[in-house]
Amino acid sequence: MEEYAREPCPWRIVDDCGGAFTMGLLGGAIFQGIKGFRNAPSGISRRFIGSLEAIKQRSPVIGGNFAVWGGMFSTIDCTLVHLRKKEDPWNSIISGAATGGILAARNGLPAMAGSAAIGGALLALIEGVGILFTRLSAEQFKPVNPALEDPSQLGPPSFGQSNYQ
Repeated sequence: MEEYAREPCPWRIVDDCGGAFTMGLLGGAIFQGIKGFRNAPSGISRRFIGSLEAIKQRSPVIGGNFAVWGGMFSTIDCTLVHLRKKEDPWNSIISGAATGGILAARNGLPAMAGSAAIGGALLALIEGVGILFTRLSAEQFKPVNPALEDPSQLGPPSFGQSNYQ
């Protein structure tokens, strides 16, 4: 089983930013396509044109918003890795909370606190589920004791004889 190796930190930021942009662009295209189709005037050709127009107008904006979130999250995560000198789930949880708080800064302190709490809680859930799946899947890779695997390999039981000498 080959472990996924993450990029070194300067490249990780660019990689995560681009991945988040792509995810936002594709997700935005799907949702904006449906929204544009529903809100267009009647007629199938008008609906498809409305769908394409909505995709062209809003999908890049949604992708950009995702890229900002992904870039800021990775920047904070890399900073924490550098400062703490270790890579663990706490870095992601703190990064999610800090990113949520920073992106909500324009809306005031209560919004910052709420967004930070939600960001930290979401990342804690994501990291917790990741740890759970890792532990559950680790069971299948445990070495099996050959004596317990096949009872016929043990030989016939010995009654009345002592195994101790």
